[in-house]
Amino acid sequence: MAETTETKNVAPTTAPARQSNRGGNQRRDDRRNQTPEEPKEFEELVINIDRVSRVVKGGRRFRFKALVVVGDRKTKVGVGVAKGADVQAAVAKATDVAKKNLITIPVTNETVPHDSEVRFTGAQVLLKPAAPGTGIIAGGVVRTIIGVTGIRNLLSKSLGSTNKVNIAYATIEALKSMVPRDEWINSSPRPAKKAVKKEETK
Repeated sequence: MAETTETKNVAPTTAPARQSNRGGNQRRDDRRNQTPEEPKEFEELVINIDRVSRVVKGGRRFRFKALVVVGDRKTKVGVGVAKGADVQAAVAKATDVAKKNLITIPVTNETVPHDSEVRFTGAQVLLKPAAPGTGIIAGGVVRTIIGVTGIRNLLSKSLGSTNKVNIAYATIEALKSMVPRDEWINSSPRPAKKAVKKEETK
């Protein structure tokens, strides 16, 4: 009889403890869910991270170089490069640089308005408009940069250097050189050169 009474007394003491733990977990989960997550205005993507070294008196000093692209998936995009002691610091600095150098690109029917070919140092990038449903025909750095814009159909080709930093800046320069279609129509033609009459010598 003594054993049965002990088991009866032990059972009620263990059950409430489990319930209290469950209730505590639920409260913690509810508190986490109550905090509203603000939607980010810009999307940040890390294109490449390199480890660079610098020779000093005591030996080599290693740092990290990050290449980051920032865009709002509409008409604004920017690229930044920065170095830091660790990866997080380099990415944070590159993101700030990219946000300071945002450009506005003209998007027409989810594609670019016209062809553009730009050469930046050793890299050469060609961008061409595409029909709806084509998608982004690009690779590597160009695809990543176009992916954070409002462009959904594009044909591109990367020539020359394979340096990702140069390709990124060449892509930005190609997008910057785009002219909206409205400016094509409203642009006035160049004035014709007037013929200069030679004075008749008497």
